[in-house]
Amino acid sequence: MIRRNPAKFSVRAISANKSIDEVRKQIAEFHPEVVVITDPPSAEILRKEFGEMIQSGDDALNKICSREDIEIVVAAMVGFAGLRPTIEAIKSGKRVAIANKETLVVAGEIMTALAKQNGAEIIPIDSEHSAIMQCLVGESPQSIKRIILTASGGPFRTRVKETFGSITIADALKHANWVMGRKITIDSASLMNKGLEIIEARWLFDLSLEKIDVVIHPQSIIHSMVEFCDGSIKAQMGAPDMRLAIQYALGYPERLPQEYEALDLLKNNSLNFEQPDMEKFPCLRLARVASERGGLYPAIMNAANEIAVEAFLQSRIRFNDIPQVIESTMNNAATHSAQPLNVSPQDGPTLDIERIFYVDRISREYAKDFITKAKT
Repeated sequence: MIRRNPAKFSVRAISANKSIDEVRKQIAEFHPEVVVITDPPSAEILRKEFGEMIQSGDDALNKICSREDIEIVVAAMVGFAGLRPTIEAIKSGKRVAIANKETLVVAGEIMTALAKQNGAEIIPIDSEHSAIMQCLVGESPQSIKRIILTASGGPFRTRVKETFGSITIADALKHANWVMGRKITIDSASLMNKGLEIIEARWLFDLSLEKIDVVIHPQSIIHSMVEFCDGSIKAQMGAPDMRLAIQYALGYPERLPQEYEALDLLKNNSLNFEQPDMEKFPCLRLARVASERGGLYPAIMNAANEIAVEAFLQSRIRFNDIPQVIESTMNNAATHSAQPLNVSPQDGPTLDIERIFYVDRISREYAKDFITKAKT
């Protein structure tokens, strides 16, 4: 999108973990002033080629997100690791084009409050939340009856639940409609991705859980919908192409001209909808439970899911073990803390950034221990 709109956007800073071949290409094309590589060995390799332009470490990442000459931060780090730099961008009053749903899951209440305090914008890059945002332009919040997040159903929508124990990594990484990173692809297969999006939508659009529904839409043509109090439903449609959502977040409120293939309704003339199967995909249920409990439970749930997905991708657990790890961690992690840990809002104040980081660490430790004990 930046390549096609050089008069509107320039790249001041980029970050990556280990994808140094891609970084080399981006440096050559976009000439950023600073590049942060979070993996120290990879940073050292690039520093030999590009000198002091290459930085590493969490502090460097936080600094580029709060630079005065940067207006838009695209927050696209995977998982909980993106929380602190995203918070720094919000504190600095930036537009945060957010692709990292986990940060809103664990700290949505804090992030949205900080955005109001600092005049920052949080614009979603998720195709579903981008669709909701587009449907709500010009509408009164009081007129919203509910929002409807669509889900493709993943690669196992029609697979028999009893066979989930034999699902391979290769099976789970095959998505019919989207090409994504490994972690989010597994989350899509388990429907945890949709569970995370429920919590994300709660904070992005200031809605109660009762007003957020999920439907399975295998074609991924309708990216999401909003139903209003008069019974009218708005749907945002488009080809399953993330460039549309990215472009909308960068250019908002302007719509930038697209130069890629648009949706052809004559070629895509069938739209189907189904109820999600909560028994078959318990991760979706667990995410809603975490949001209902509130407080630190979404952070516990998210940490356990990240550990479980990593363990599955390392062939240490089966696909259908993922929700077991999450549920056990949600029910037991707090009691294994070395210090008293109130996790629900009714237990008193629960949400500040350092407590979230603490409960994330405790939950990861519990999930890892649970996996190890389960294997033995």
